[in-house]
Amino acid sequence: MFNGRYLDTRTIKFVANNRASSDNREPALVPCLSLKALAEYGVRIKAFPELAEDQNGCANFSVIPDTKADFDFTAQRLNISIPQAALSTTAQGYIPPDQFDDGINALLVNYQFSGSNDMQANDEYYSLNLQSGLNVGPWRIRNLSTWNKNNGDAGDWDSAYLYMQRSIRPINSNLVMGESSSLSTIFDSVPFTGIQLATDTTMLPESMRGYAPIIRGIAKTNARVVIKQNGYQVYQTYVAPGAFEITDMYPSGGSGDLYVSVEESDGSKQEFVVPFATLPVMVRENQLEYEITSGKYRPYDGGVDETPFTQATATYGVSSSLTVYGGMQAASRYQALSTGLGYNLGELGAASADVTQAWSKMKDDEKTSGQSWRVRYGKNIVETGTNVTIAGYRYSTRGFNTLSEVLDSYSNDGNYSPRSLRNRTNLTVNQSLGKDLGSLSVSGLIEDYWDDKRTNKSISVGYNGGFRNVNYYLGYSYNRYTWSGDSSGKDAQDDQRITLTVTLPLSNWLPGTYTSYQLTNSNPGSTDQSVSIGGVGLDNDSLEWSLQQGYSNREYYSGDMRGTYNGARGSVNAGYSYDNNSQRIDYGANGSILAHADGITLGQDITDAAVLIKAPGLDNVRLANDNTISTDYRGYAIVPYVTPYRRTDITLDSTTLGEDMELPETTKSVVPTRGAIVRASYDGNIGQRAFVHLKTANGQDVPYGAMVLLAGNSKSQPSIVSDAGMVYMSGLQQTGILNVQWGKSAAQQCNASFTLPAREGKATGISQIEAVCR
Repeated sequence: MFNGRYLDTRTIKFVANNRASSDNREPALVPCLSLKALAEYGVRIKAFPELAEDQNGCANFSVIPDTKADFDFTAQRLNISIPQAALSTTAQGYIPPDQFDDGINALLVNYQFSGSNDMQANDEYYSLNLQSGLNVGPWRIRNLSTWNKNNGDAGDWDSAYLYMQRSIRPINSNLVMGESSSLSTIFDSVPFTGIQLATDTTMLPESMRGYAPIIRGIAKTNARVVIKQNGYQVYQTYVAPGAFEITDMYPSGGSGDLYVSVEESDGSKQEFVVPFATLPVMVRENQLEYEITSGKYRPYDGGVDETPFTQATATYGVSSSLTVYGGMQAASRYQALSTGLGYNLGELGAASADVTQAWSKMKDDEKTSGQSWRVRYGKNIVETGTNVTIAGYRYSTRGFNTLSEVLDSYSNDGNYSPRSLRNRTNLTVNQSLGKDLGSLSVSGLIEDYWDDKRTNKSISVGYNGGFRNVNYYLGYSYNRYTWSGDSSGKDAQDDQRITLTVTLPLSNWLPGTYTSYQLTNSNPGSTDQSVSIGGVGLDNDSLEWSLQQGYSNREYYSGDMRGTYNGARGSVNAGYSYDNNSQRIDYGANGSILAHADGITLGQDITDAAVLIKAPGLDNVRLANDNTISTDYRGYAIVPYVTPYRRTDITLDSTTLGEDMELPETTKSVVPTRGAIVRASYDGNIGQRAFVHLKTANGQDVPYGAMVLLAGNSKSQPSIVSDAGMVYMSGLQQTGILNVQWGKSAAQQCNASFTLPAREGKATGISQIEAVCR
């Protein structure tokens, strides 16, 4: 623990230090920390010229005034306290880059299989998705392949993407080579085969990711600065007298002004408000984000030309309130330039505006040019509980086309139909109705096109509420789609729906169970009702199940029953459904397979970075914060959801250890890079446990404080003799030798042979024996 904050877990040597002794007679034991370790903890090494290492590599950090180091023997925890003035200023959540772990070399496969059988139509369908990868040092190779089979055909394989990537840490960037997609920060995302170099903000400290304003102020004395948002404290720090800047606030998602309180040491207080709102395009002051992509267009239609193109974008925080951004796209038949800005308007919210100028030539058409103008707005009104997540409007002149629209027109089959957008308006608003009254949400989208009279409209209104244990939802949606007309003469389709859902937990009667009722009225004149019951079961709630029955006023009925088992080695599911016209059975399985130097381990789907737990001999031990994950028969397990570039503690649940298992260290700290498979190794004591009464050859008890090790076991943890020569030992075999030492001379060392009593059957527990040390 460093200044009350957990930093990491490591082995620390303690050495005798006369200067640390209070009476200058008996040397005190002090932790041996190198200058490198102190620097990692944020100590300003150069500010203390007397701070140096001795011949053992131990720094005399006692030269730093008011420094304290206390060891909690029971908790095996070192508590270090160093004054703030002796520490360098680093962002919250900062992790030294040399602690980033690229992980082990490994081959991994995420699999997702599903199958179904329509028993009336005699239709069979099978699908398999394989997301495979290879990790070698900092390099990652990833591929997604799919296989689909319908009835008696042979099945079709397809590859969705194949690329290689790695991080470039000195510039906080990610390099991708192969098949991927360009970023959609400024332009629409475009699939490509080529190379991409782009900022990876996950490499930054958590408090430097996303947008947050710089808080500036002046303190008269040594002061405590507290920042609150929406009534909650989101930041606290201590500052020296004079001007101060706070640049490492965690991003807050763009909702709520910041209330700053400067509490002076003389008891006075100054308070001020920093209006705050943000949009996705905004970044912090002096922060630069960029992307450079170059390669060939990768169309989803195999008949479209693979035209080379280049895209480059940049976003820069000019000030605490102003962000500017821009970019370019270039291909043989298309060129575009874009520029824009985002601004924190204070109490009025946040807004951005940009314009894109494009020159293009579609196949069998004249060269055209046009502009696309876009404005976006966001604001959270704390007083009324209103959150305008984002409101946007885009207008494109006739002749404006996107890069994908132009390149898709160069198709060999000649079936491409252009859709040039003219207007697009979207709005999302969430309104809190107060305590116990629920919330209201509204979203809408309207768009039309230059090429014909097509217009799309979508409106959704929803209310969420609850009364005691009952939750309910009432929603209305309207969708209208128009097109140029077809053989039926119809050119529009309207869909209106009103939905009511009521959910009631049944935990008082059936633990882990709920029931739900849903009513849906669709235009024109269709009313559907369904009742369902479901829940969780088995150990660790690993089984999810549900039953559902539905009816319609159009003499239509349907039913469904299914279950999913989520285990440490993957998931399986099965279901049966029916309606007026069919009966269907479906089933599936998904999980991951990881091949590494120590063998093959099965687990749940790996999303990005992951941890391979290695605890040989510790089988069926669960993860402390996720009881669905446990070690296999060899002591291995996969933790599949670790966040890249963020310190994560992997803790095993000591209560799930077997009777003859002990784990001196249950927590390991990891900082994986993107896509890394990091190994967390645990050395457990496997064997019997015993209280050993140690006596010397002359019948005296071995001295208090003597260190005891199990001979021939390099992983043995030292134990300390307590009163009356008693010592607790674990990981013992039936017979063995204990090495005992309470000094450096030969007379202060001895060995004790022991034999544990034979056990009957599966008996367990702690033995009590006596051993003579010779």
